[in-house]
Amino acid sequence: MPGKLARFPVYNVFHFRFCILHALFKANYRNSIIIPYLMTKHNLFPLLLIGSLLWASACSPDTQEPLADTGEQPRQEEQPPEPEIMLSADNPFYAPSTLPFEAPDFDAISVEHYKPAMEAGMAQQMEEIEAIANNPEPPTFENTMVAMEESGELLTRVQRVFFNMTSAHTNEQIQQIQSEMAPKFSEHSDDIRLNPELFERVRTLYDNRNESGLDPASQKLLVDSHRNFVRAGALLNEEEQQRIREINSELSSLQTEFQEKLLEMTRERAVIVENESELEGLSRDRIAAAKEAAGERGHEGKYLLSITNTTRVPLLTSLENRDVRRRLWEASANRGIGENGGIDTRPLVLRLAELRAERVQLLGYDNYAEYAHDPQTAQNPENVLDMLTDLIPAVTANTERETGMIREKMQEDGIDDEVMPWDWEYYAERVREAEYDIDDEEVRPYFELNRVLEDGVFYTMNRFYGISFEERDDLPVYHPDVRVFDVIDHNGEQLGLFYADYFARDSKRGGAWMSSFVGQSHLLDKKPVIVNVLNIPKPAEGEPALISFDNVTTLFHEMGHGVHGLFSDVYYPSQAMTSVPRDFVEFPSTFEEDWAIHPEVLANYAIHHETGERIPEDLLNRVIAAREFNQGFETQEYLAATMVDLEWHMLTPNEIPDKVTAFENAALAKYGLDYKPVPPRYKSPYFAHIFSGGYSANYYAYIWSEVLAADAFAYIQERGGLTRENGDHYRRHILSRGGSREAMELYMYFRGQDPDVEPLLRRRGLDTE
Repeated sequence: MPGKLARFPVYNVFHFRFCILHALFKANYRNSIIIPYLMTKHNLFPLLLIGSLLWASACSPDTQEPLADTGEQPRQEEQPPEPEIMLSADNPFYAPSTLPFEAPDFDAISVEHYKPAMEAGMAQQMEEIEAIANNPEPPTFENTMVAMEESGELLTRVQRVFFNMTSAHTNEQIQQIQSEMAPKFSEHSDDIRLNPELFERVRTLYDNRNESGLDPASQKLLVDSHRNFVRAGALLNEEEQQRIREINSELSSLQTEFQEKLLEMTRERAVIVENESELEGLSRDRIAAAKEAAGERGHEGKYLLSITNTTRVPLLTSLENRDVRRRLWEASANRGIGENGGIDTRPLVLRLAELRAERVQLLGYDNYAEYAHDPQTAQNPENVLDMLTDLIPAVTANTERETGMIREKMQEDGIDDEVMPWDWEYYAERVREAEYDIDDEEVRPYFELNRVLEDGVFYTMNRFYGISFEERDDLPVYHPDVRVFDVIDHNGEQLGLFYADYFARDSKRGGAWMSSFVGQSHLLDKKPVIVNVLNIPKPAEGEPALISFDNVTTLFHEMGHGVHGLFSDVYYPSQAMTSVPRDFVEFPSTFEEDWAIHPEVLANYAIHHETGERIPEDLLNRVIAAREFNQGFETQEYLAATMVDLEWHMLTPNEIPDKVTAFENAALAKYGLDYKPVPPRYKSPYFAHIFSGGYSANYYAYIWSEVLAADAFAYIQERGGLTRENGDHYRRHILSRGGSREAMELYMYFRGQDPDVEPLLRRRGLDTE
């Protein structure tokens, strides 16, 4: 990997720490927070790198040649005949969809089609894998690596649809299938990764990789594949591999169960309010939506307040009734602990931590965090902790100052009480109103969802990349709220399809994400079919969808993931779209966020939904300035969750505690983050990122993506900002490459030098002189 970041040895970590502290001092860090926006809900990467960035920003990189496509693709050798598909021809997954770009035919797909298609898909792929592993010919890249890339077409086709439904529109039948199939999928994966004949072929190619003459993308595919086999246990003995299989099967089932229980808890913990008078502070449209939601649950004449995926709930900023705020916060924060006989996920948390610790010890690691960080830039948990703990004193000091401001506002309301978690967001909003003369209800009328999407997000994508979105209503969707768009490139060629699913519902998990129904690949001759999913509260029938500025930013963020998928232009399917390190995947999405406040973009979409007037410049300036407030809280709740994640995953099997809450409290106290008014963003019983998602021991990483995004956005502004030339440059070097090159290598070619932390400081409005 070229560039100075790649050559920094681990022993420089202490120098990196000094550089961070020096930068914090320069930025007047004693009076403001350097990381607040870094650690908001979307951003990821090891703090170790911030030190390296600070050090490297003053140095010139080695001269680099631009990335070039050779135009040569691997030579295809004759393959064995495809195995017969043991699946009924009337199953819609039997063959690729005949809809444009093989988009799923949701009119034809029923729940009963998933299981037989997935079982047939696994059987088909295993026949293909056995044929590769037992090929009497010597291993070549084509008859081994390329053949593996081509395997599993049916399984991939059905799994992409199925797993999208488990997140975006599930039901009891889908959950039952998911629970039943989870251990089977685990076994199927182990049967591939622990196949000794297959691994021997891969290892032979790996050992001779330097003489292979492979192009860079093929070379990386080989190296990554070999590493994945080893990390799966390919080098273990038969007894150890058997235990790995047992652990993997149980982990898969438990993670699926955890995910299902999170969705159940959203319904279980919803708060019912009897009288409209208790909802003072909420807007007319929000009250109407709450009443409609209650009616749908059988509570006619009452009002339903839903919790979200994080500890805090957005409605807390507006609700004037302190008791209702308390009820809503407690419903969120106390979920998963079996309260009043409800759902209890604590046994799952303990067992997941225990199994992960045992698994990685078999693989030769001291703990799961060490295993998780090994392929990351941070390299080990010690480096991560060194960087994070340096930040905590300044963060907590900032939070204490904010607490004083909160307490003053409470006293003005006659509340002479300690600040409680359910007080924070309500009174923080009152401080924001006083300090910045801004009211959320004054702003929301300028952010109508459809206008933000079409005149904001789509407008930016057109100006920057030359693409356009044309809505169509002839393709079937999985829910009536879903919209579909053709995505047309600047030359008139269609790139793929884009599905937009923005409104919250009971069948959808919390949060926001991008996924795909079809992945891009030149090898398989496929173009992408992308979906963005959000959880914007749906307005009552006939009401406009007025959204918060936070939701505006999320729309831009998820479209950043979307174009990362749509612009993918790689040969191998496993390197396509967002198949990049977890440390890098949030960079393209975070980069797009700043267009939301770009003057030209804002002027095009921030228009009052009733009067048609553009948002006044003064109000706009106050909206942007107000983003910097309350960042001690934002940062501390993030750090608290991060430290809990790391503590769970630095345990050995013999150190697993008996009590989840006690362990979590001890972890927070250990780092000085046990502050009652500011609980962790996620508590362990509902920490989906680490117990059912892919961020186990990696929740810390959100910070690095922000460093890259800020540096990249500043660089683009220096080059002229919102221009096609800049968009093409970014698209060519970052968005189109997927995982075909090392992530930081791609960044170096895009940027021409190592990333610099200074743009991040400016983004936060800090004085760096």
